[in-house]
Amino acid sequence: MSDPIVIREEVRRRYAESARAAAEGATSCCGPSLYDQNVTPDGRAVFGAGLYAGADTGAAGAAVEASLGCGVPTAVADLAAGEIVLDLGAGAGGDALISARRVGPTGRAIGLDMTQEMLDLARRNAADAGVTNVEFLHGYLEEIPLPDASVDVVISNCVINLAADKGIVLAEAARVTRPGGRFAVSDVVADTDMDEGTRADVAAHTGCIAGALTEQEYRDLLTANGWGEVEIRYTHAVHEHAQAAIVRAVRT
Repeated sequence: MSDPIVIREEVRRRYAESARAAAEGATSCCGPSLYDQNVTPDGRAVFGAGLYAGADTGAAGAAVEASLGCGVPTAVADLAAGEIVLDLGAGAGGDALISARRVGPTGRAIGLDMTQEMLDLARRNAADAGVTNVEFLHGYLEEIPLPDASVDVVISNCVINLAADKGIVLAEAARVTRPGGRFAVSDVVADTDMDEGTRADVAAHTGCIAGALTEQEYRDLLTANGWGEVEIRYTHAVHEHAQAAIVRAVRT
């Protein structure tokens, strides 16, 4: 397994570059992919803003355009007014801004990211959108800077697979979630026949591929770290050996 610190720095560097590109009006893929320009040869979206086509993004449109994700977690999180939502690896802030609108003025959205350039971009997007019930925190998925049982819902968009120790991330997510709270993320799930060369490629970690768990590994880690009622539903291929999926669970 690659050094976790090396993986973290490679991910941070890659996403800092993506934030700078987005600030300059360019777009960037989640990383190396089977497909060019974030779409399949027949035009289906694989990563990024194209996955939000037809979704009601409201004032989050500019932030969504900078998305590097592999899905739309807010579409399956069943958010309700007054809830507190935590977005792990919030990036440019699109999903956090959508969540803030859905939970309304009595609720709150919190975006967590380790990349200062992404945080700067997210805060600027929130200010431009006039959204006030959202905040963006600097921190790591393995050390979430929030109290125990302080959020109702955890969302994430193609980020948990980038962490070197996903068990710690899922345990931290459970720690900050109230009993009965929900986990609703888009993530990459590896096929059982993913080759070791792909898994070991640090560059592919920043492309949301090499660090991915298999479905059974994901289920086992969720169950072992405070989550039940696990549901994994595949949405589309992102690589020869990996699928994007919606992963949902309930805090036990």
